[in-house]
Amino acid sequence: MEKLQAGTILIADPFLKDPNFLRSVIFLCEHQPEGSFGFVLNRKSEYVIGDLIEELAGCRFPVFYGGPVQQNTIHFLHRRAGLITGGEKVTGEIYWGGEFEEVVSLLRNDKLSEEDLKLFIGYSGWSESQLNEELNQQTWLTTFSSEDIVFANNISEIWRNTLKQLGGKYEQLIHYPIDPQLN
Repeated sequence: MEKLQAGTILIADPFLKDPNFLRSVIFLCEHQPEGSFGFVLNRKSEYVIGDLIEELAGCRFPVFYGGPVQQNTIHFLHRRAGLITGGEKVTGEIYWGGEFEEVVSLLRNDKLSEEDLKLFIGYSGWSESQLNEELNQQTWLTTFSSEDIVFANNISEIWRNTLKQLGGKYEQLIHYPIDPQLN
């Protein structure tokens, strides 16, 4: 098992039945002794940002389901540190958060694309040692992140592509049905 750290990608085991994380890929933003958090990368929510932010009414920019925690909050990842101030560097050129009013203005003026910004409603969180316990139970596979995974356009392929990235026996898992009894 890799050492968990900010920037780690968590790949849900193919047999994980939790509907919050079924075939999910999570970008881990923080892993500390007191807890961890991140965002599901491969599940769009039913909302677009114009549904949630009055100043962006009519804006069709997608919002993703970040996880089951605090569904009344909006978070974002981006790779535009030169345009969005105050973000926290997670890894490489991937930043978490920053000045949301700048994001609103940039979206209003069509200055950000889906390759630059990913918006989330809610997040995925784990209490002290909870994530490590889940890893010991083999609930998650881990790999390192890349901007290509975090800002991928074809979200329906993110889970499969991250498993392919692991190679070997993991690559075979992409063919397993959600319910193994159907195999």
